[in-house]
Amino acid sequence: MQFKSSVRVLAVAMSLAVLAGCSSTGGTQDAAMDGTGGAGNGVGTGTAGAARVSGSGLGEGAGQMAGSRLPEVRTIYFAYDSDAIRPEFQPVLDAHARFLRSNPDASVMLQGHTDERGTREYNLALGERRAGAVERFLSVQGVSPSQVEVVSYGEERPAARGHSEEAYAQNRRVVFAY
Repeated sequence: MQFKSSVRVLAVAMSLAVLAGCSSTGGTQDAAMDGTGGAGNGVGTGTAGAARVSGSGLGEGAGQMAGSRLPEVRTIYFAYDSDAIRPEFQPVLDAHARFLRSNPDASVMLQGHTDERGTREYNLALGERRAGAVERFLSVQGVSPSQVEVVSYGEERPAARGHSEEAYAQNRRVVFAY
């Protein structure tokens, strides 16, 4: 039990350190949808954002979960104007892939979200690209395409209200909805 508590404290401390080290470069998401404008094709660009991990709790780490148990962490976060999966979330995605492979009757909806910056249309497309990136990752890991559905909510369902970088970072996400 002491180990779980220490892991939680460490995860929160690391999240706060990453958040404190982040700074916004400004800009807009109103770039061309064909990838020729904006923040360099929209992949792997922008600020790092917060590495806050949520879901039903910070409980056990993704690497400790059994393949047959539903992973606790059900949200991954993205950098500003990016659909690139960040390396720190690969263990979370691996845990979901193991669960879905072990449970062929289970299905998941990948819900793509963005912060409020950018047009409604751009944000819907960005949310879909983010969820699609997760879908492709799961597919490469052997998850059946029939188990995965993708939906984008764009900026319409924020996790955090506000106009700060911290709120924006919490809204740039994909949620696993089982």
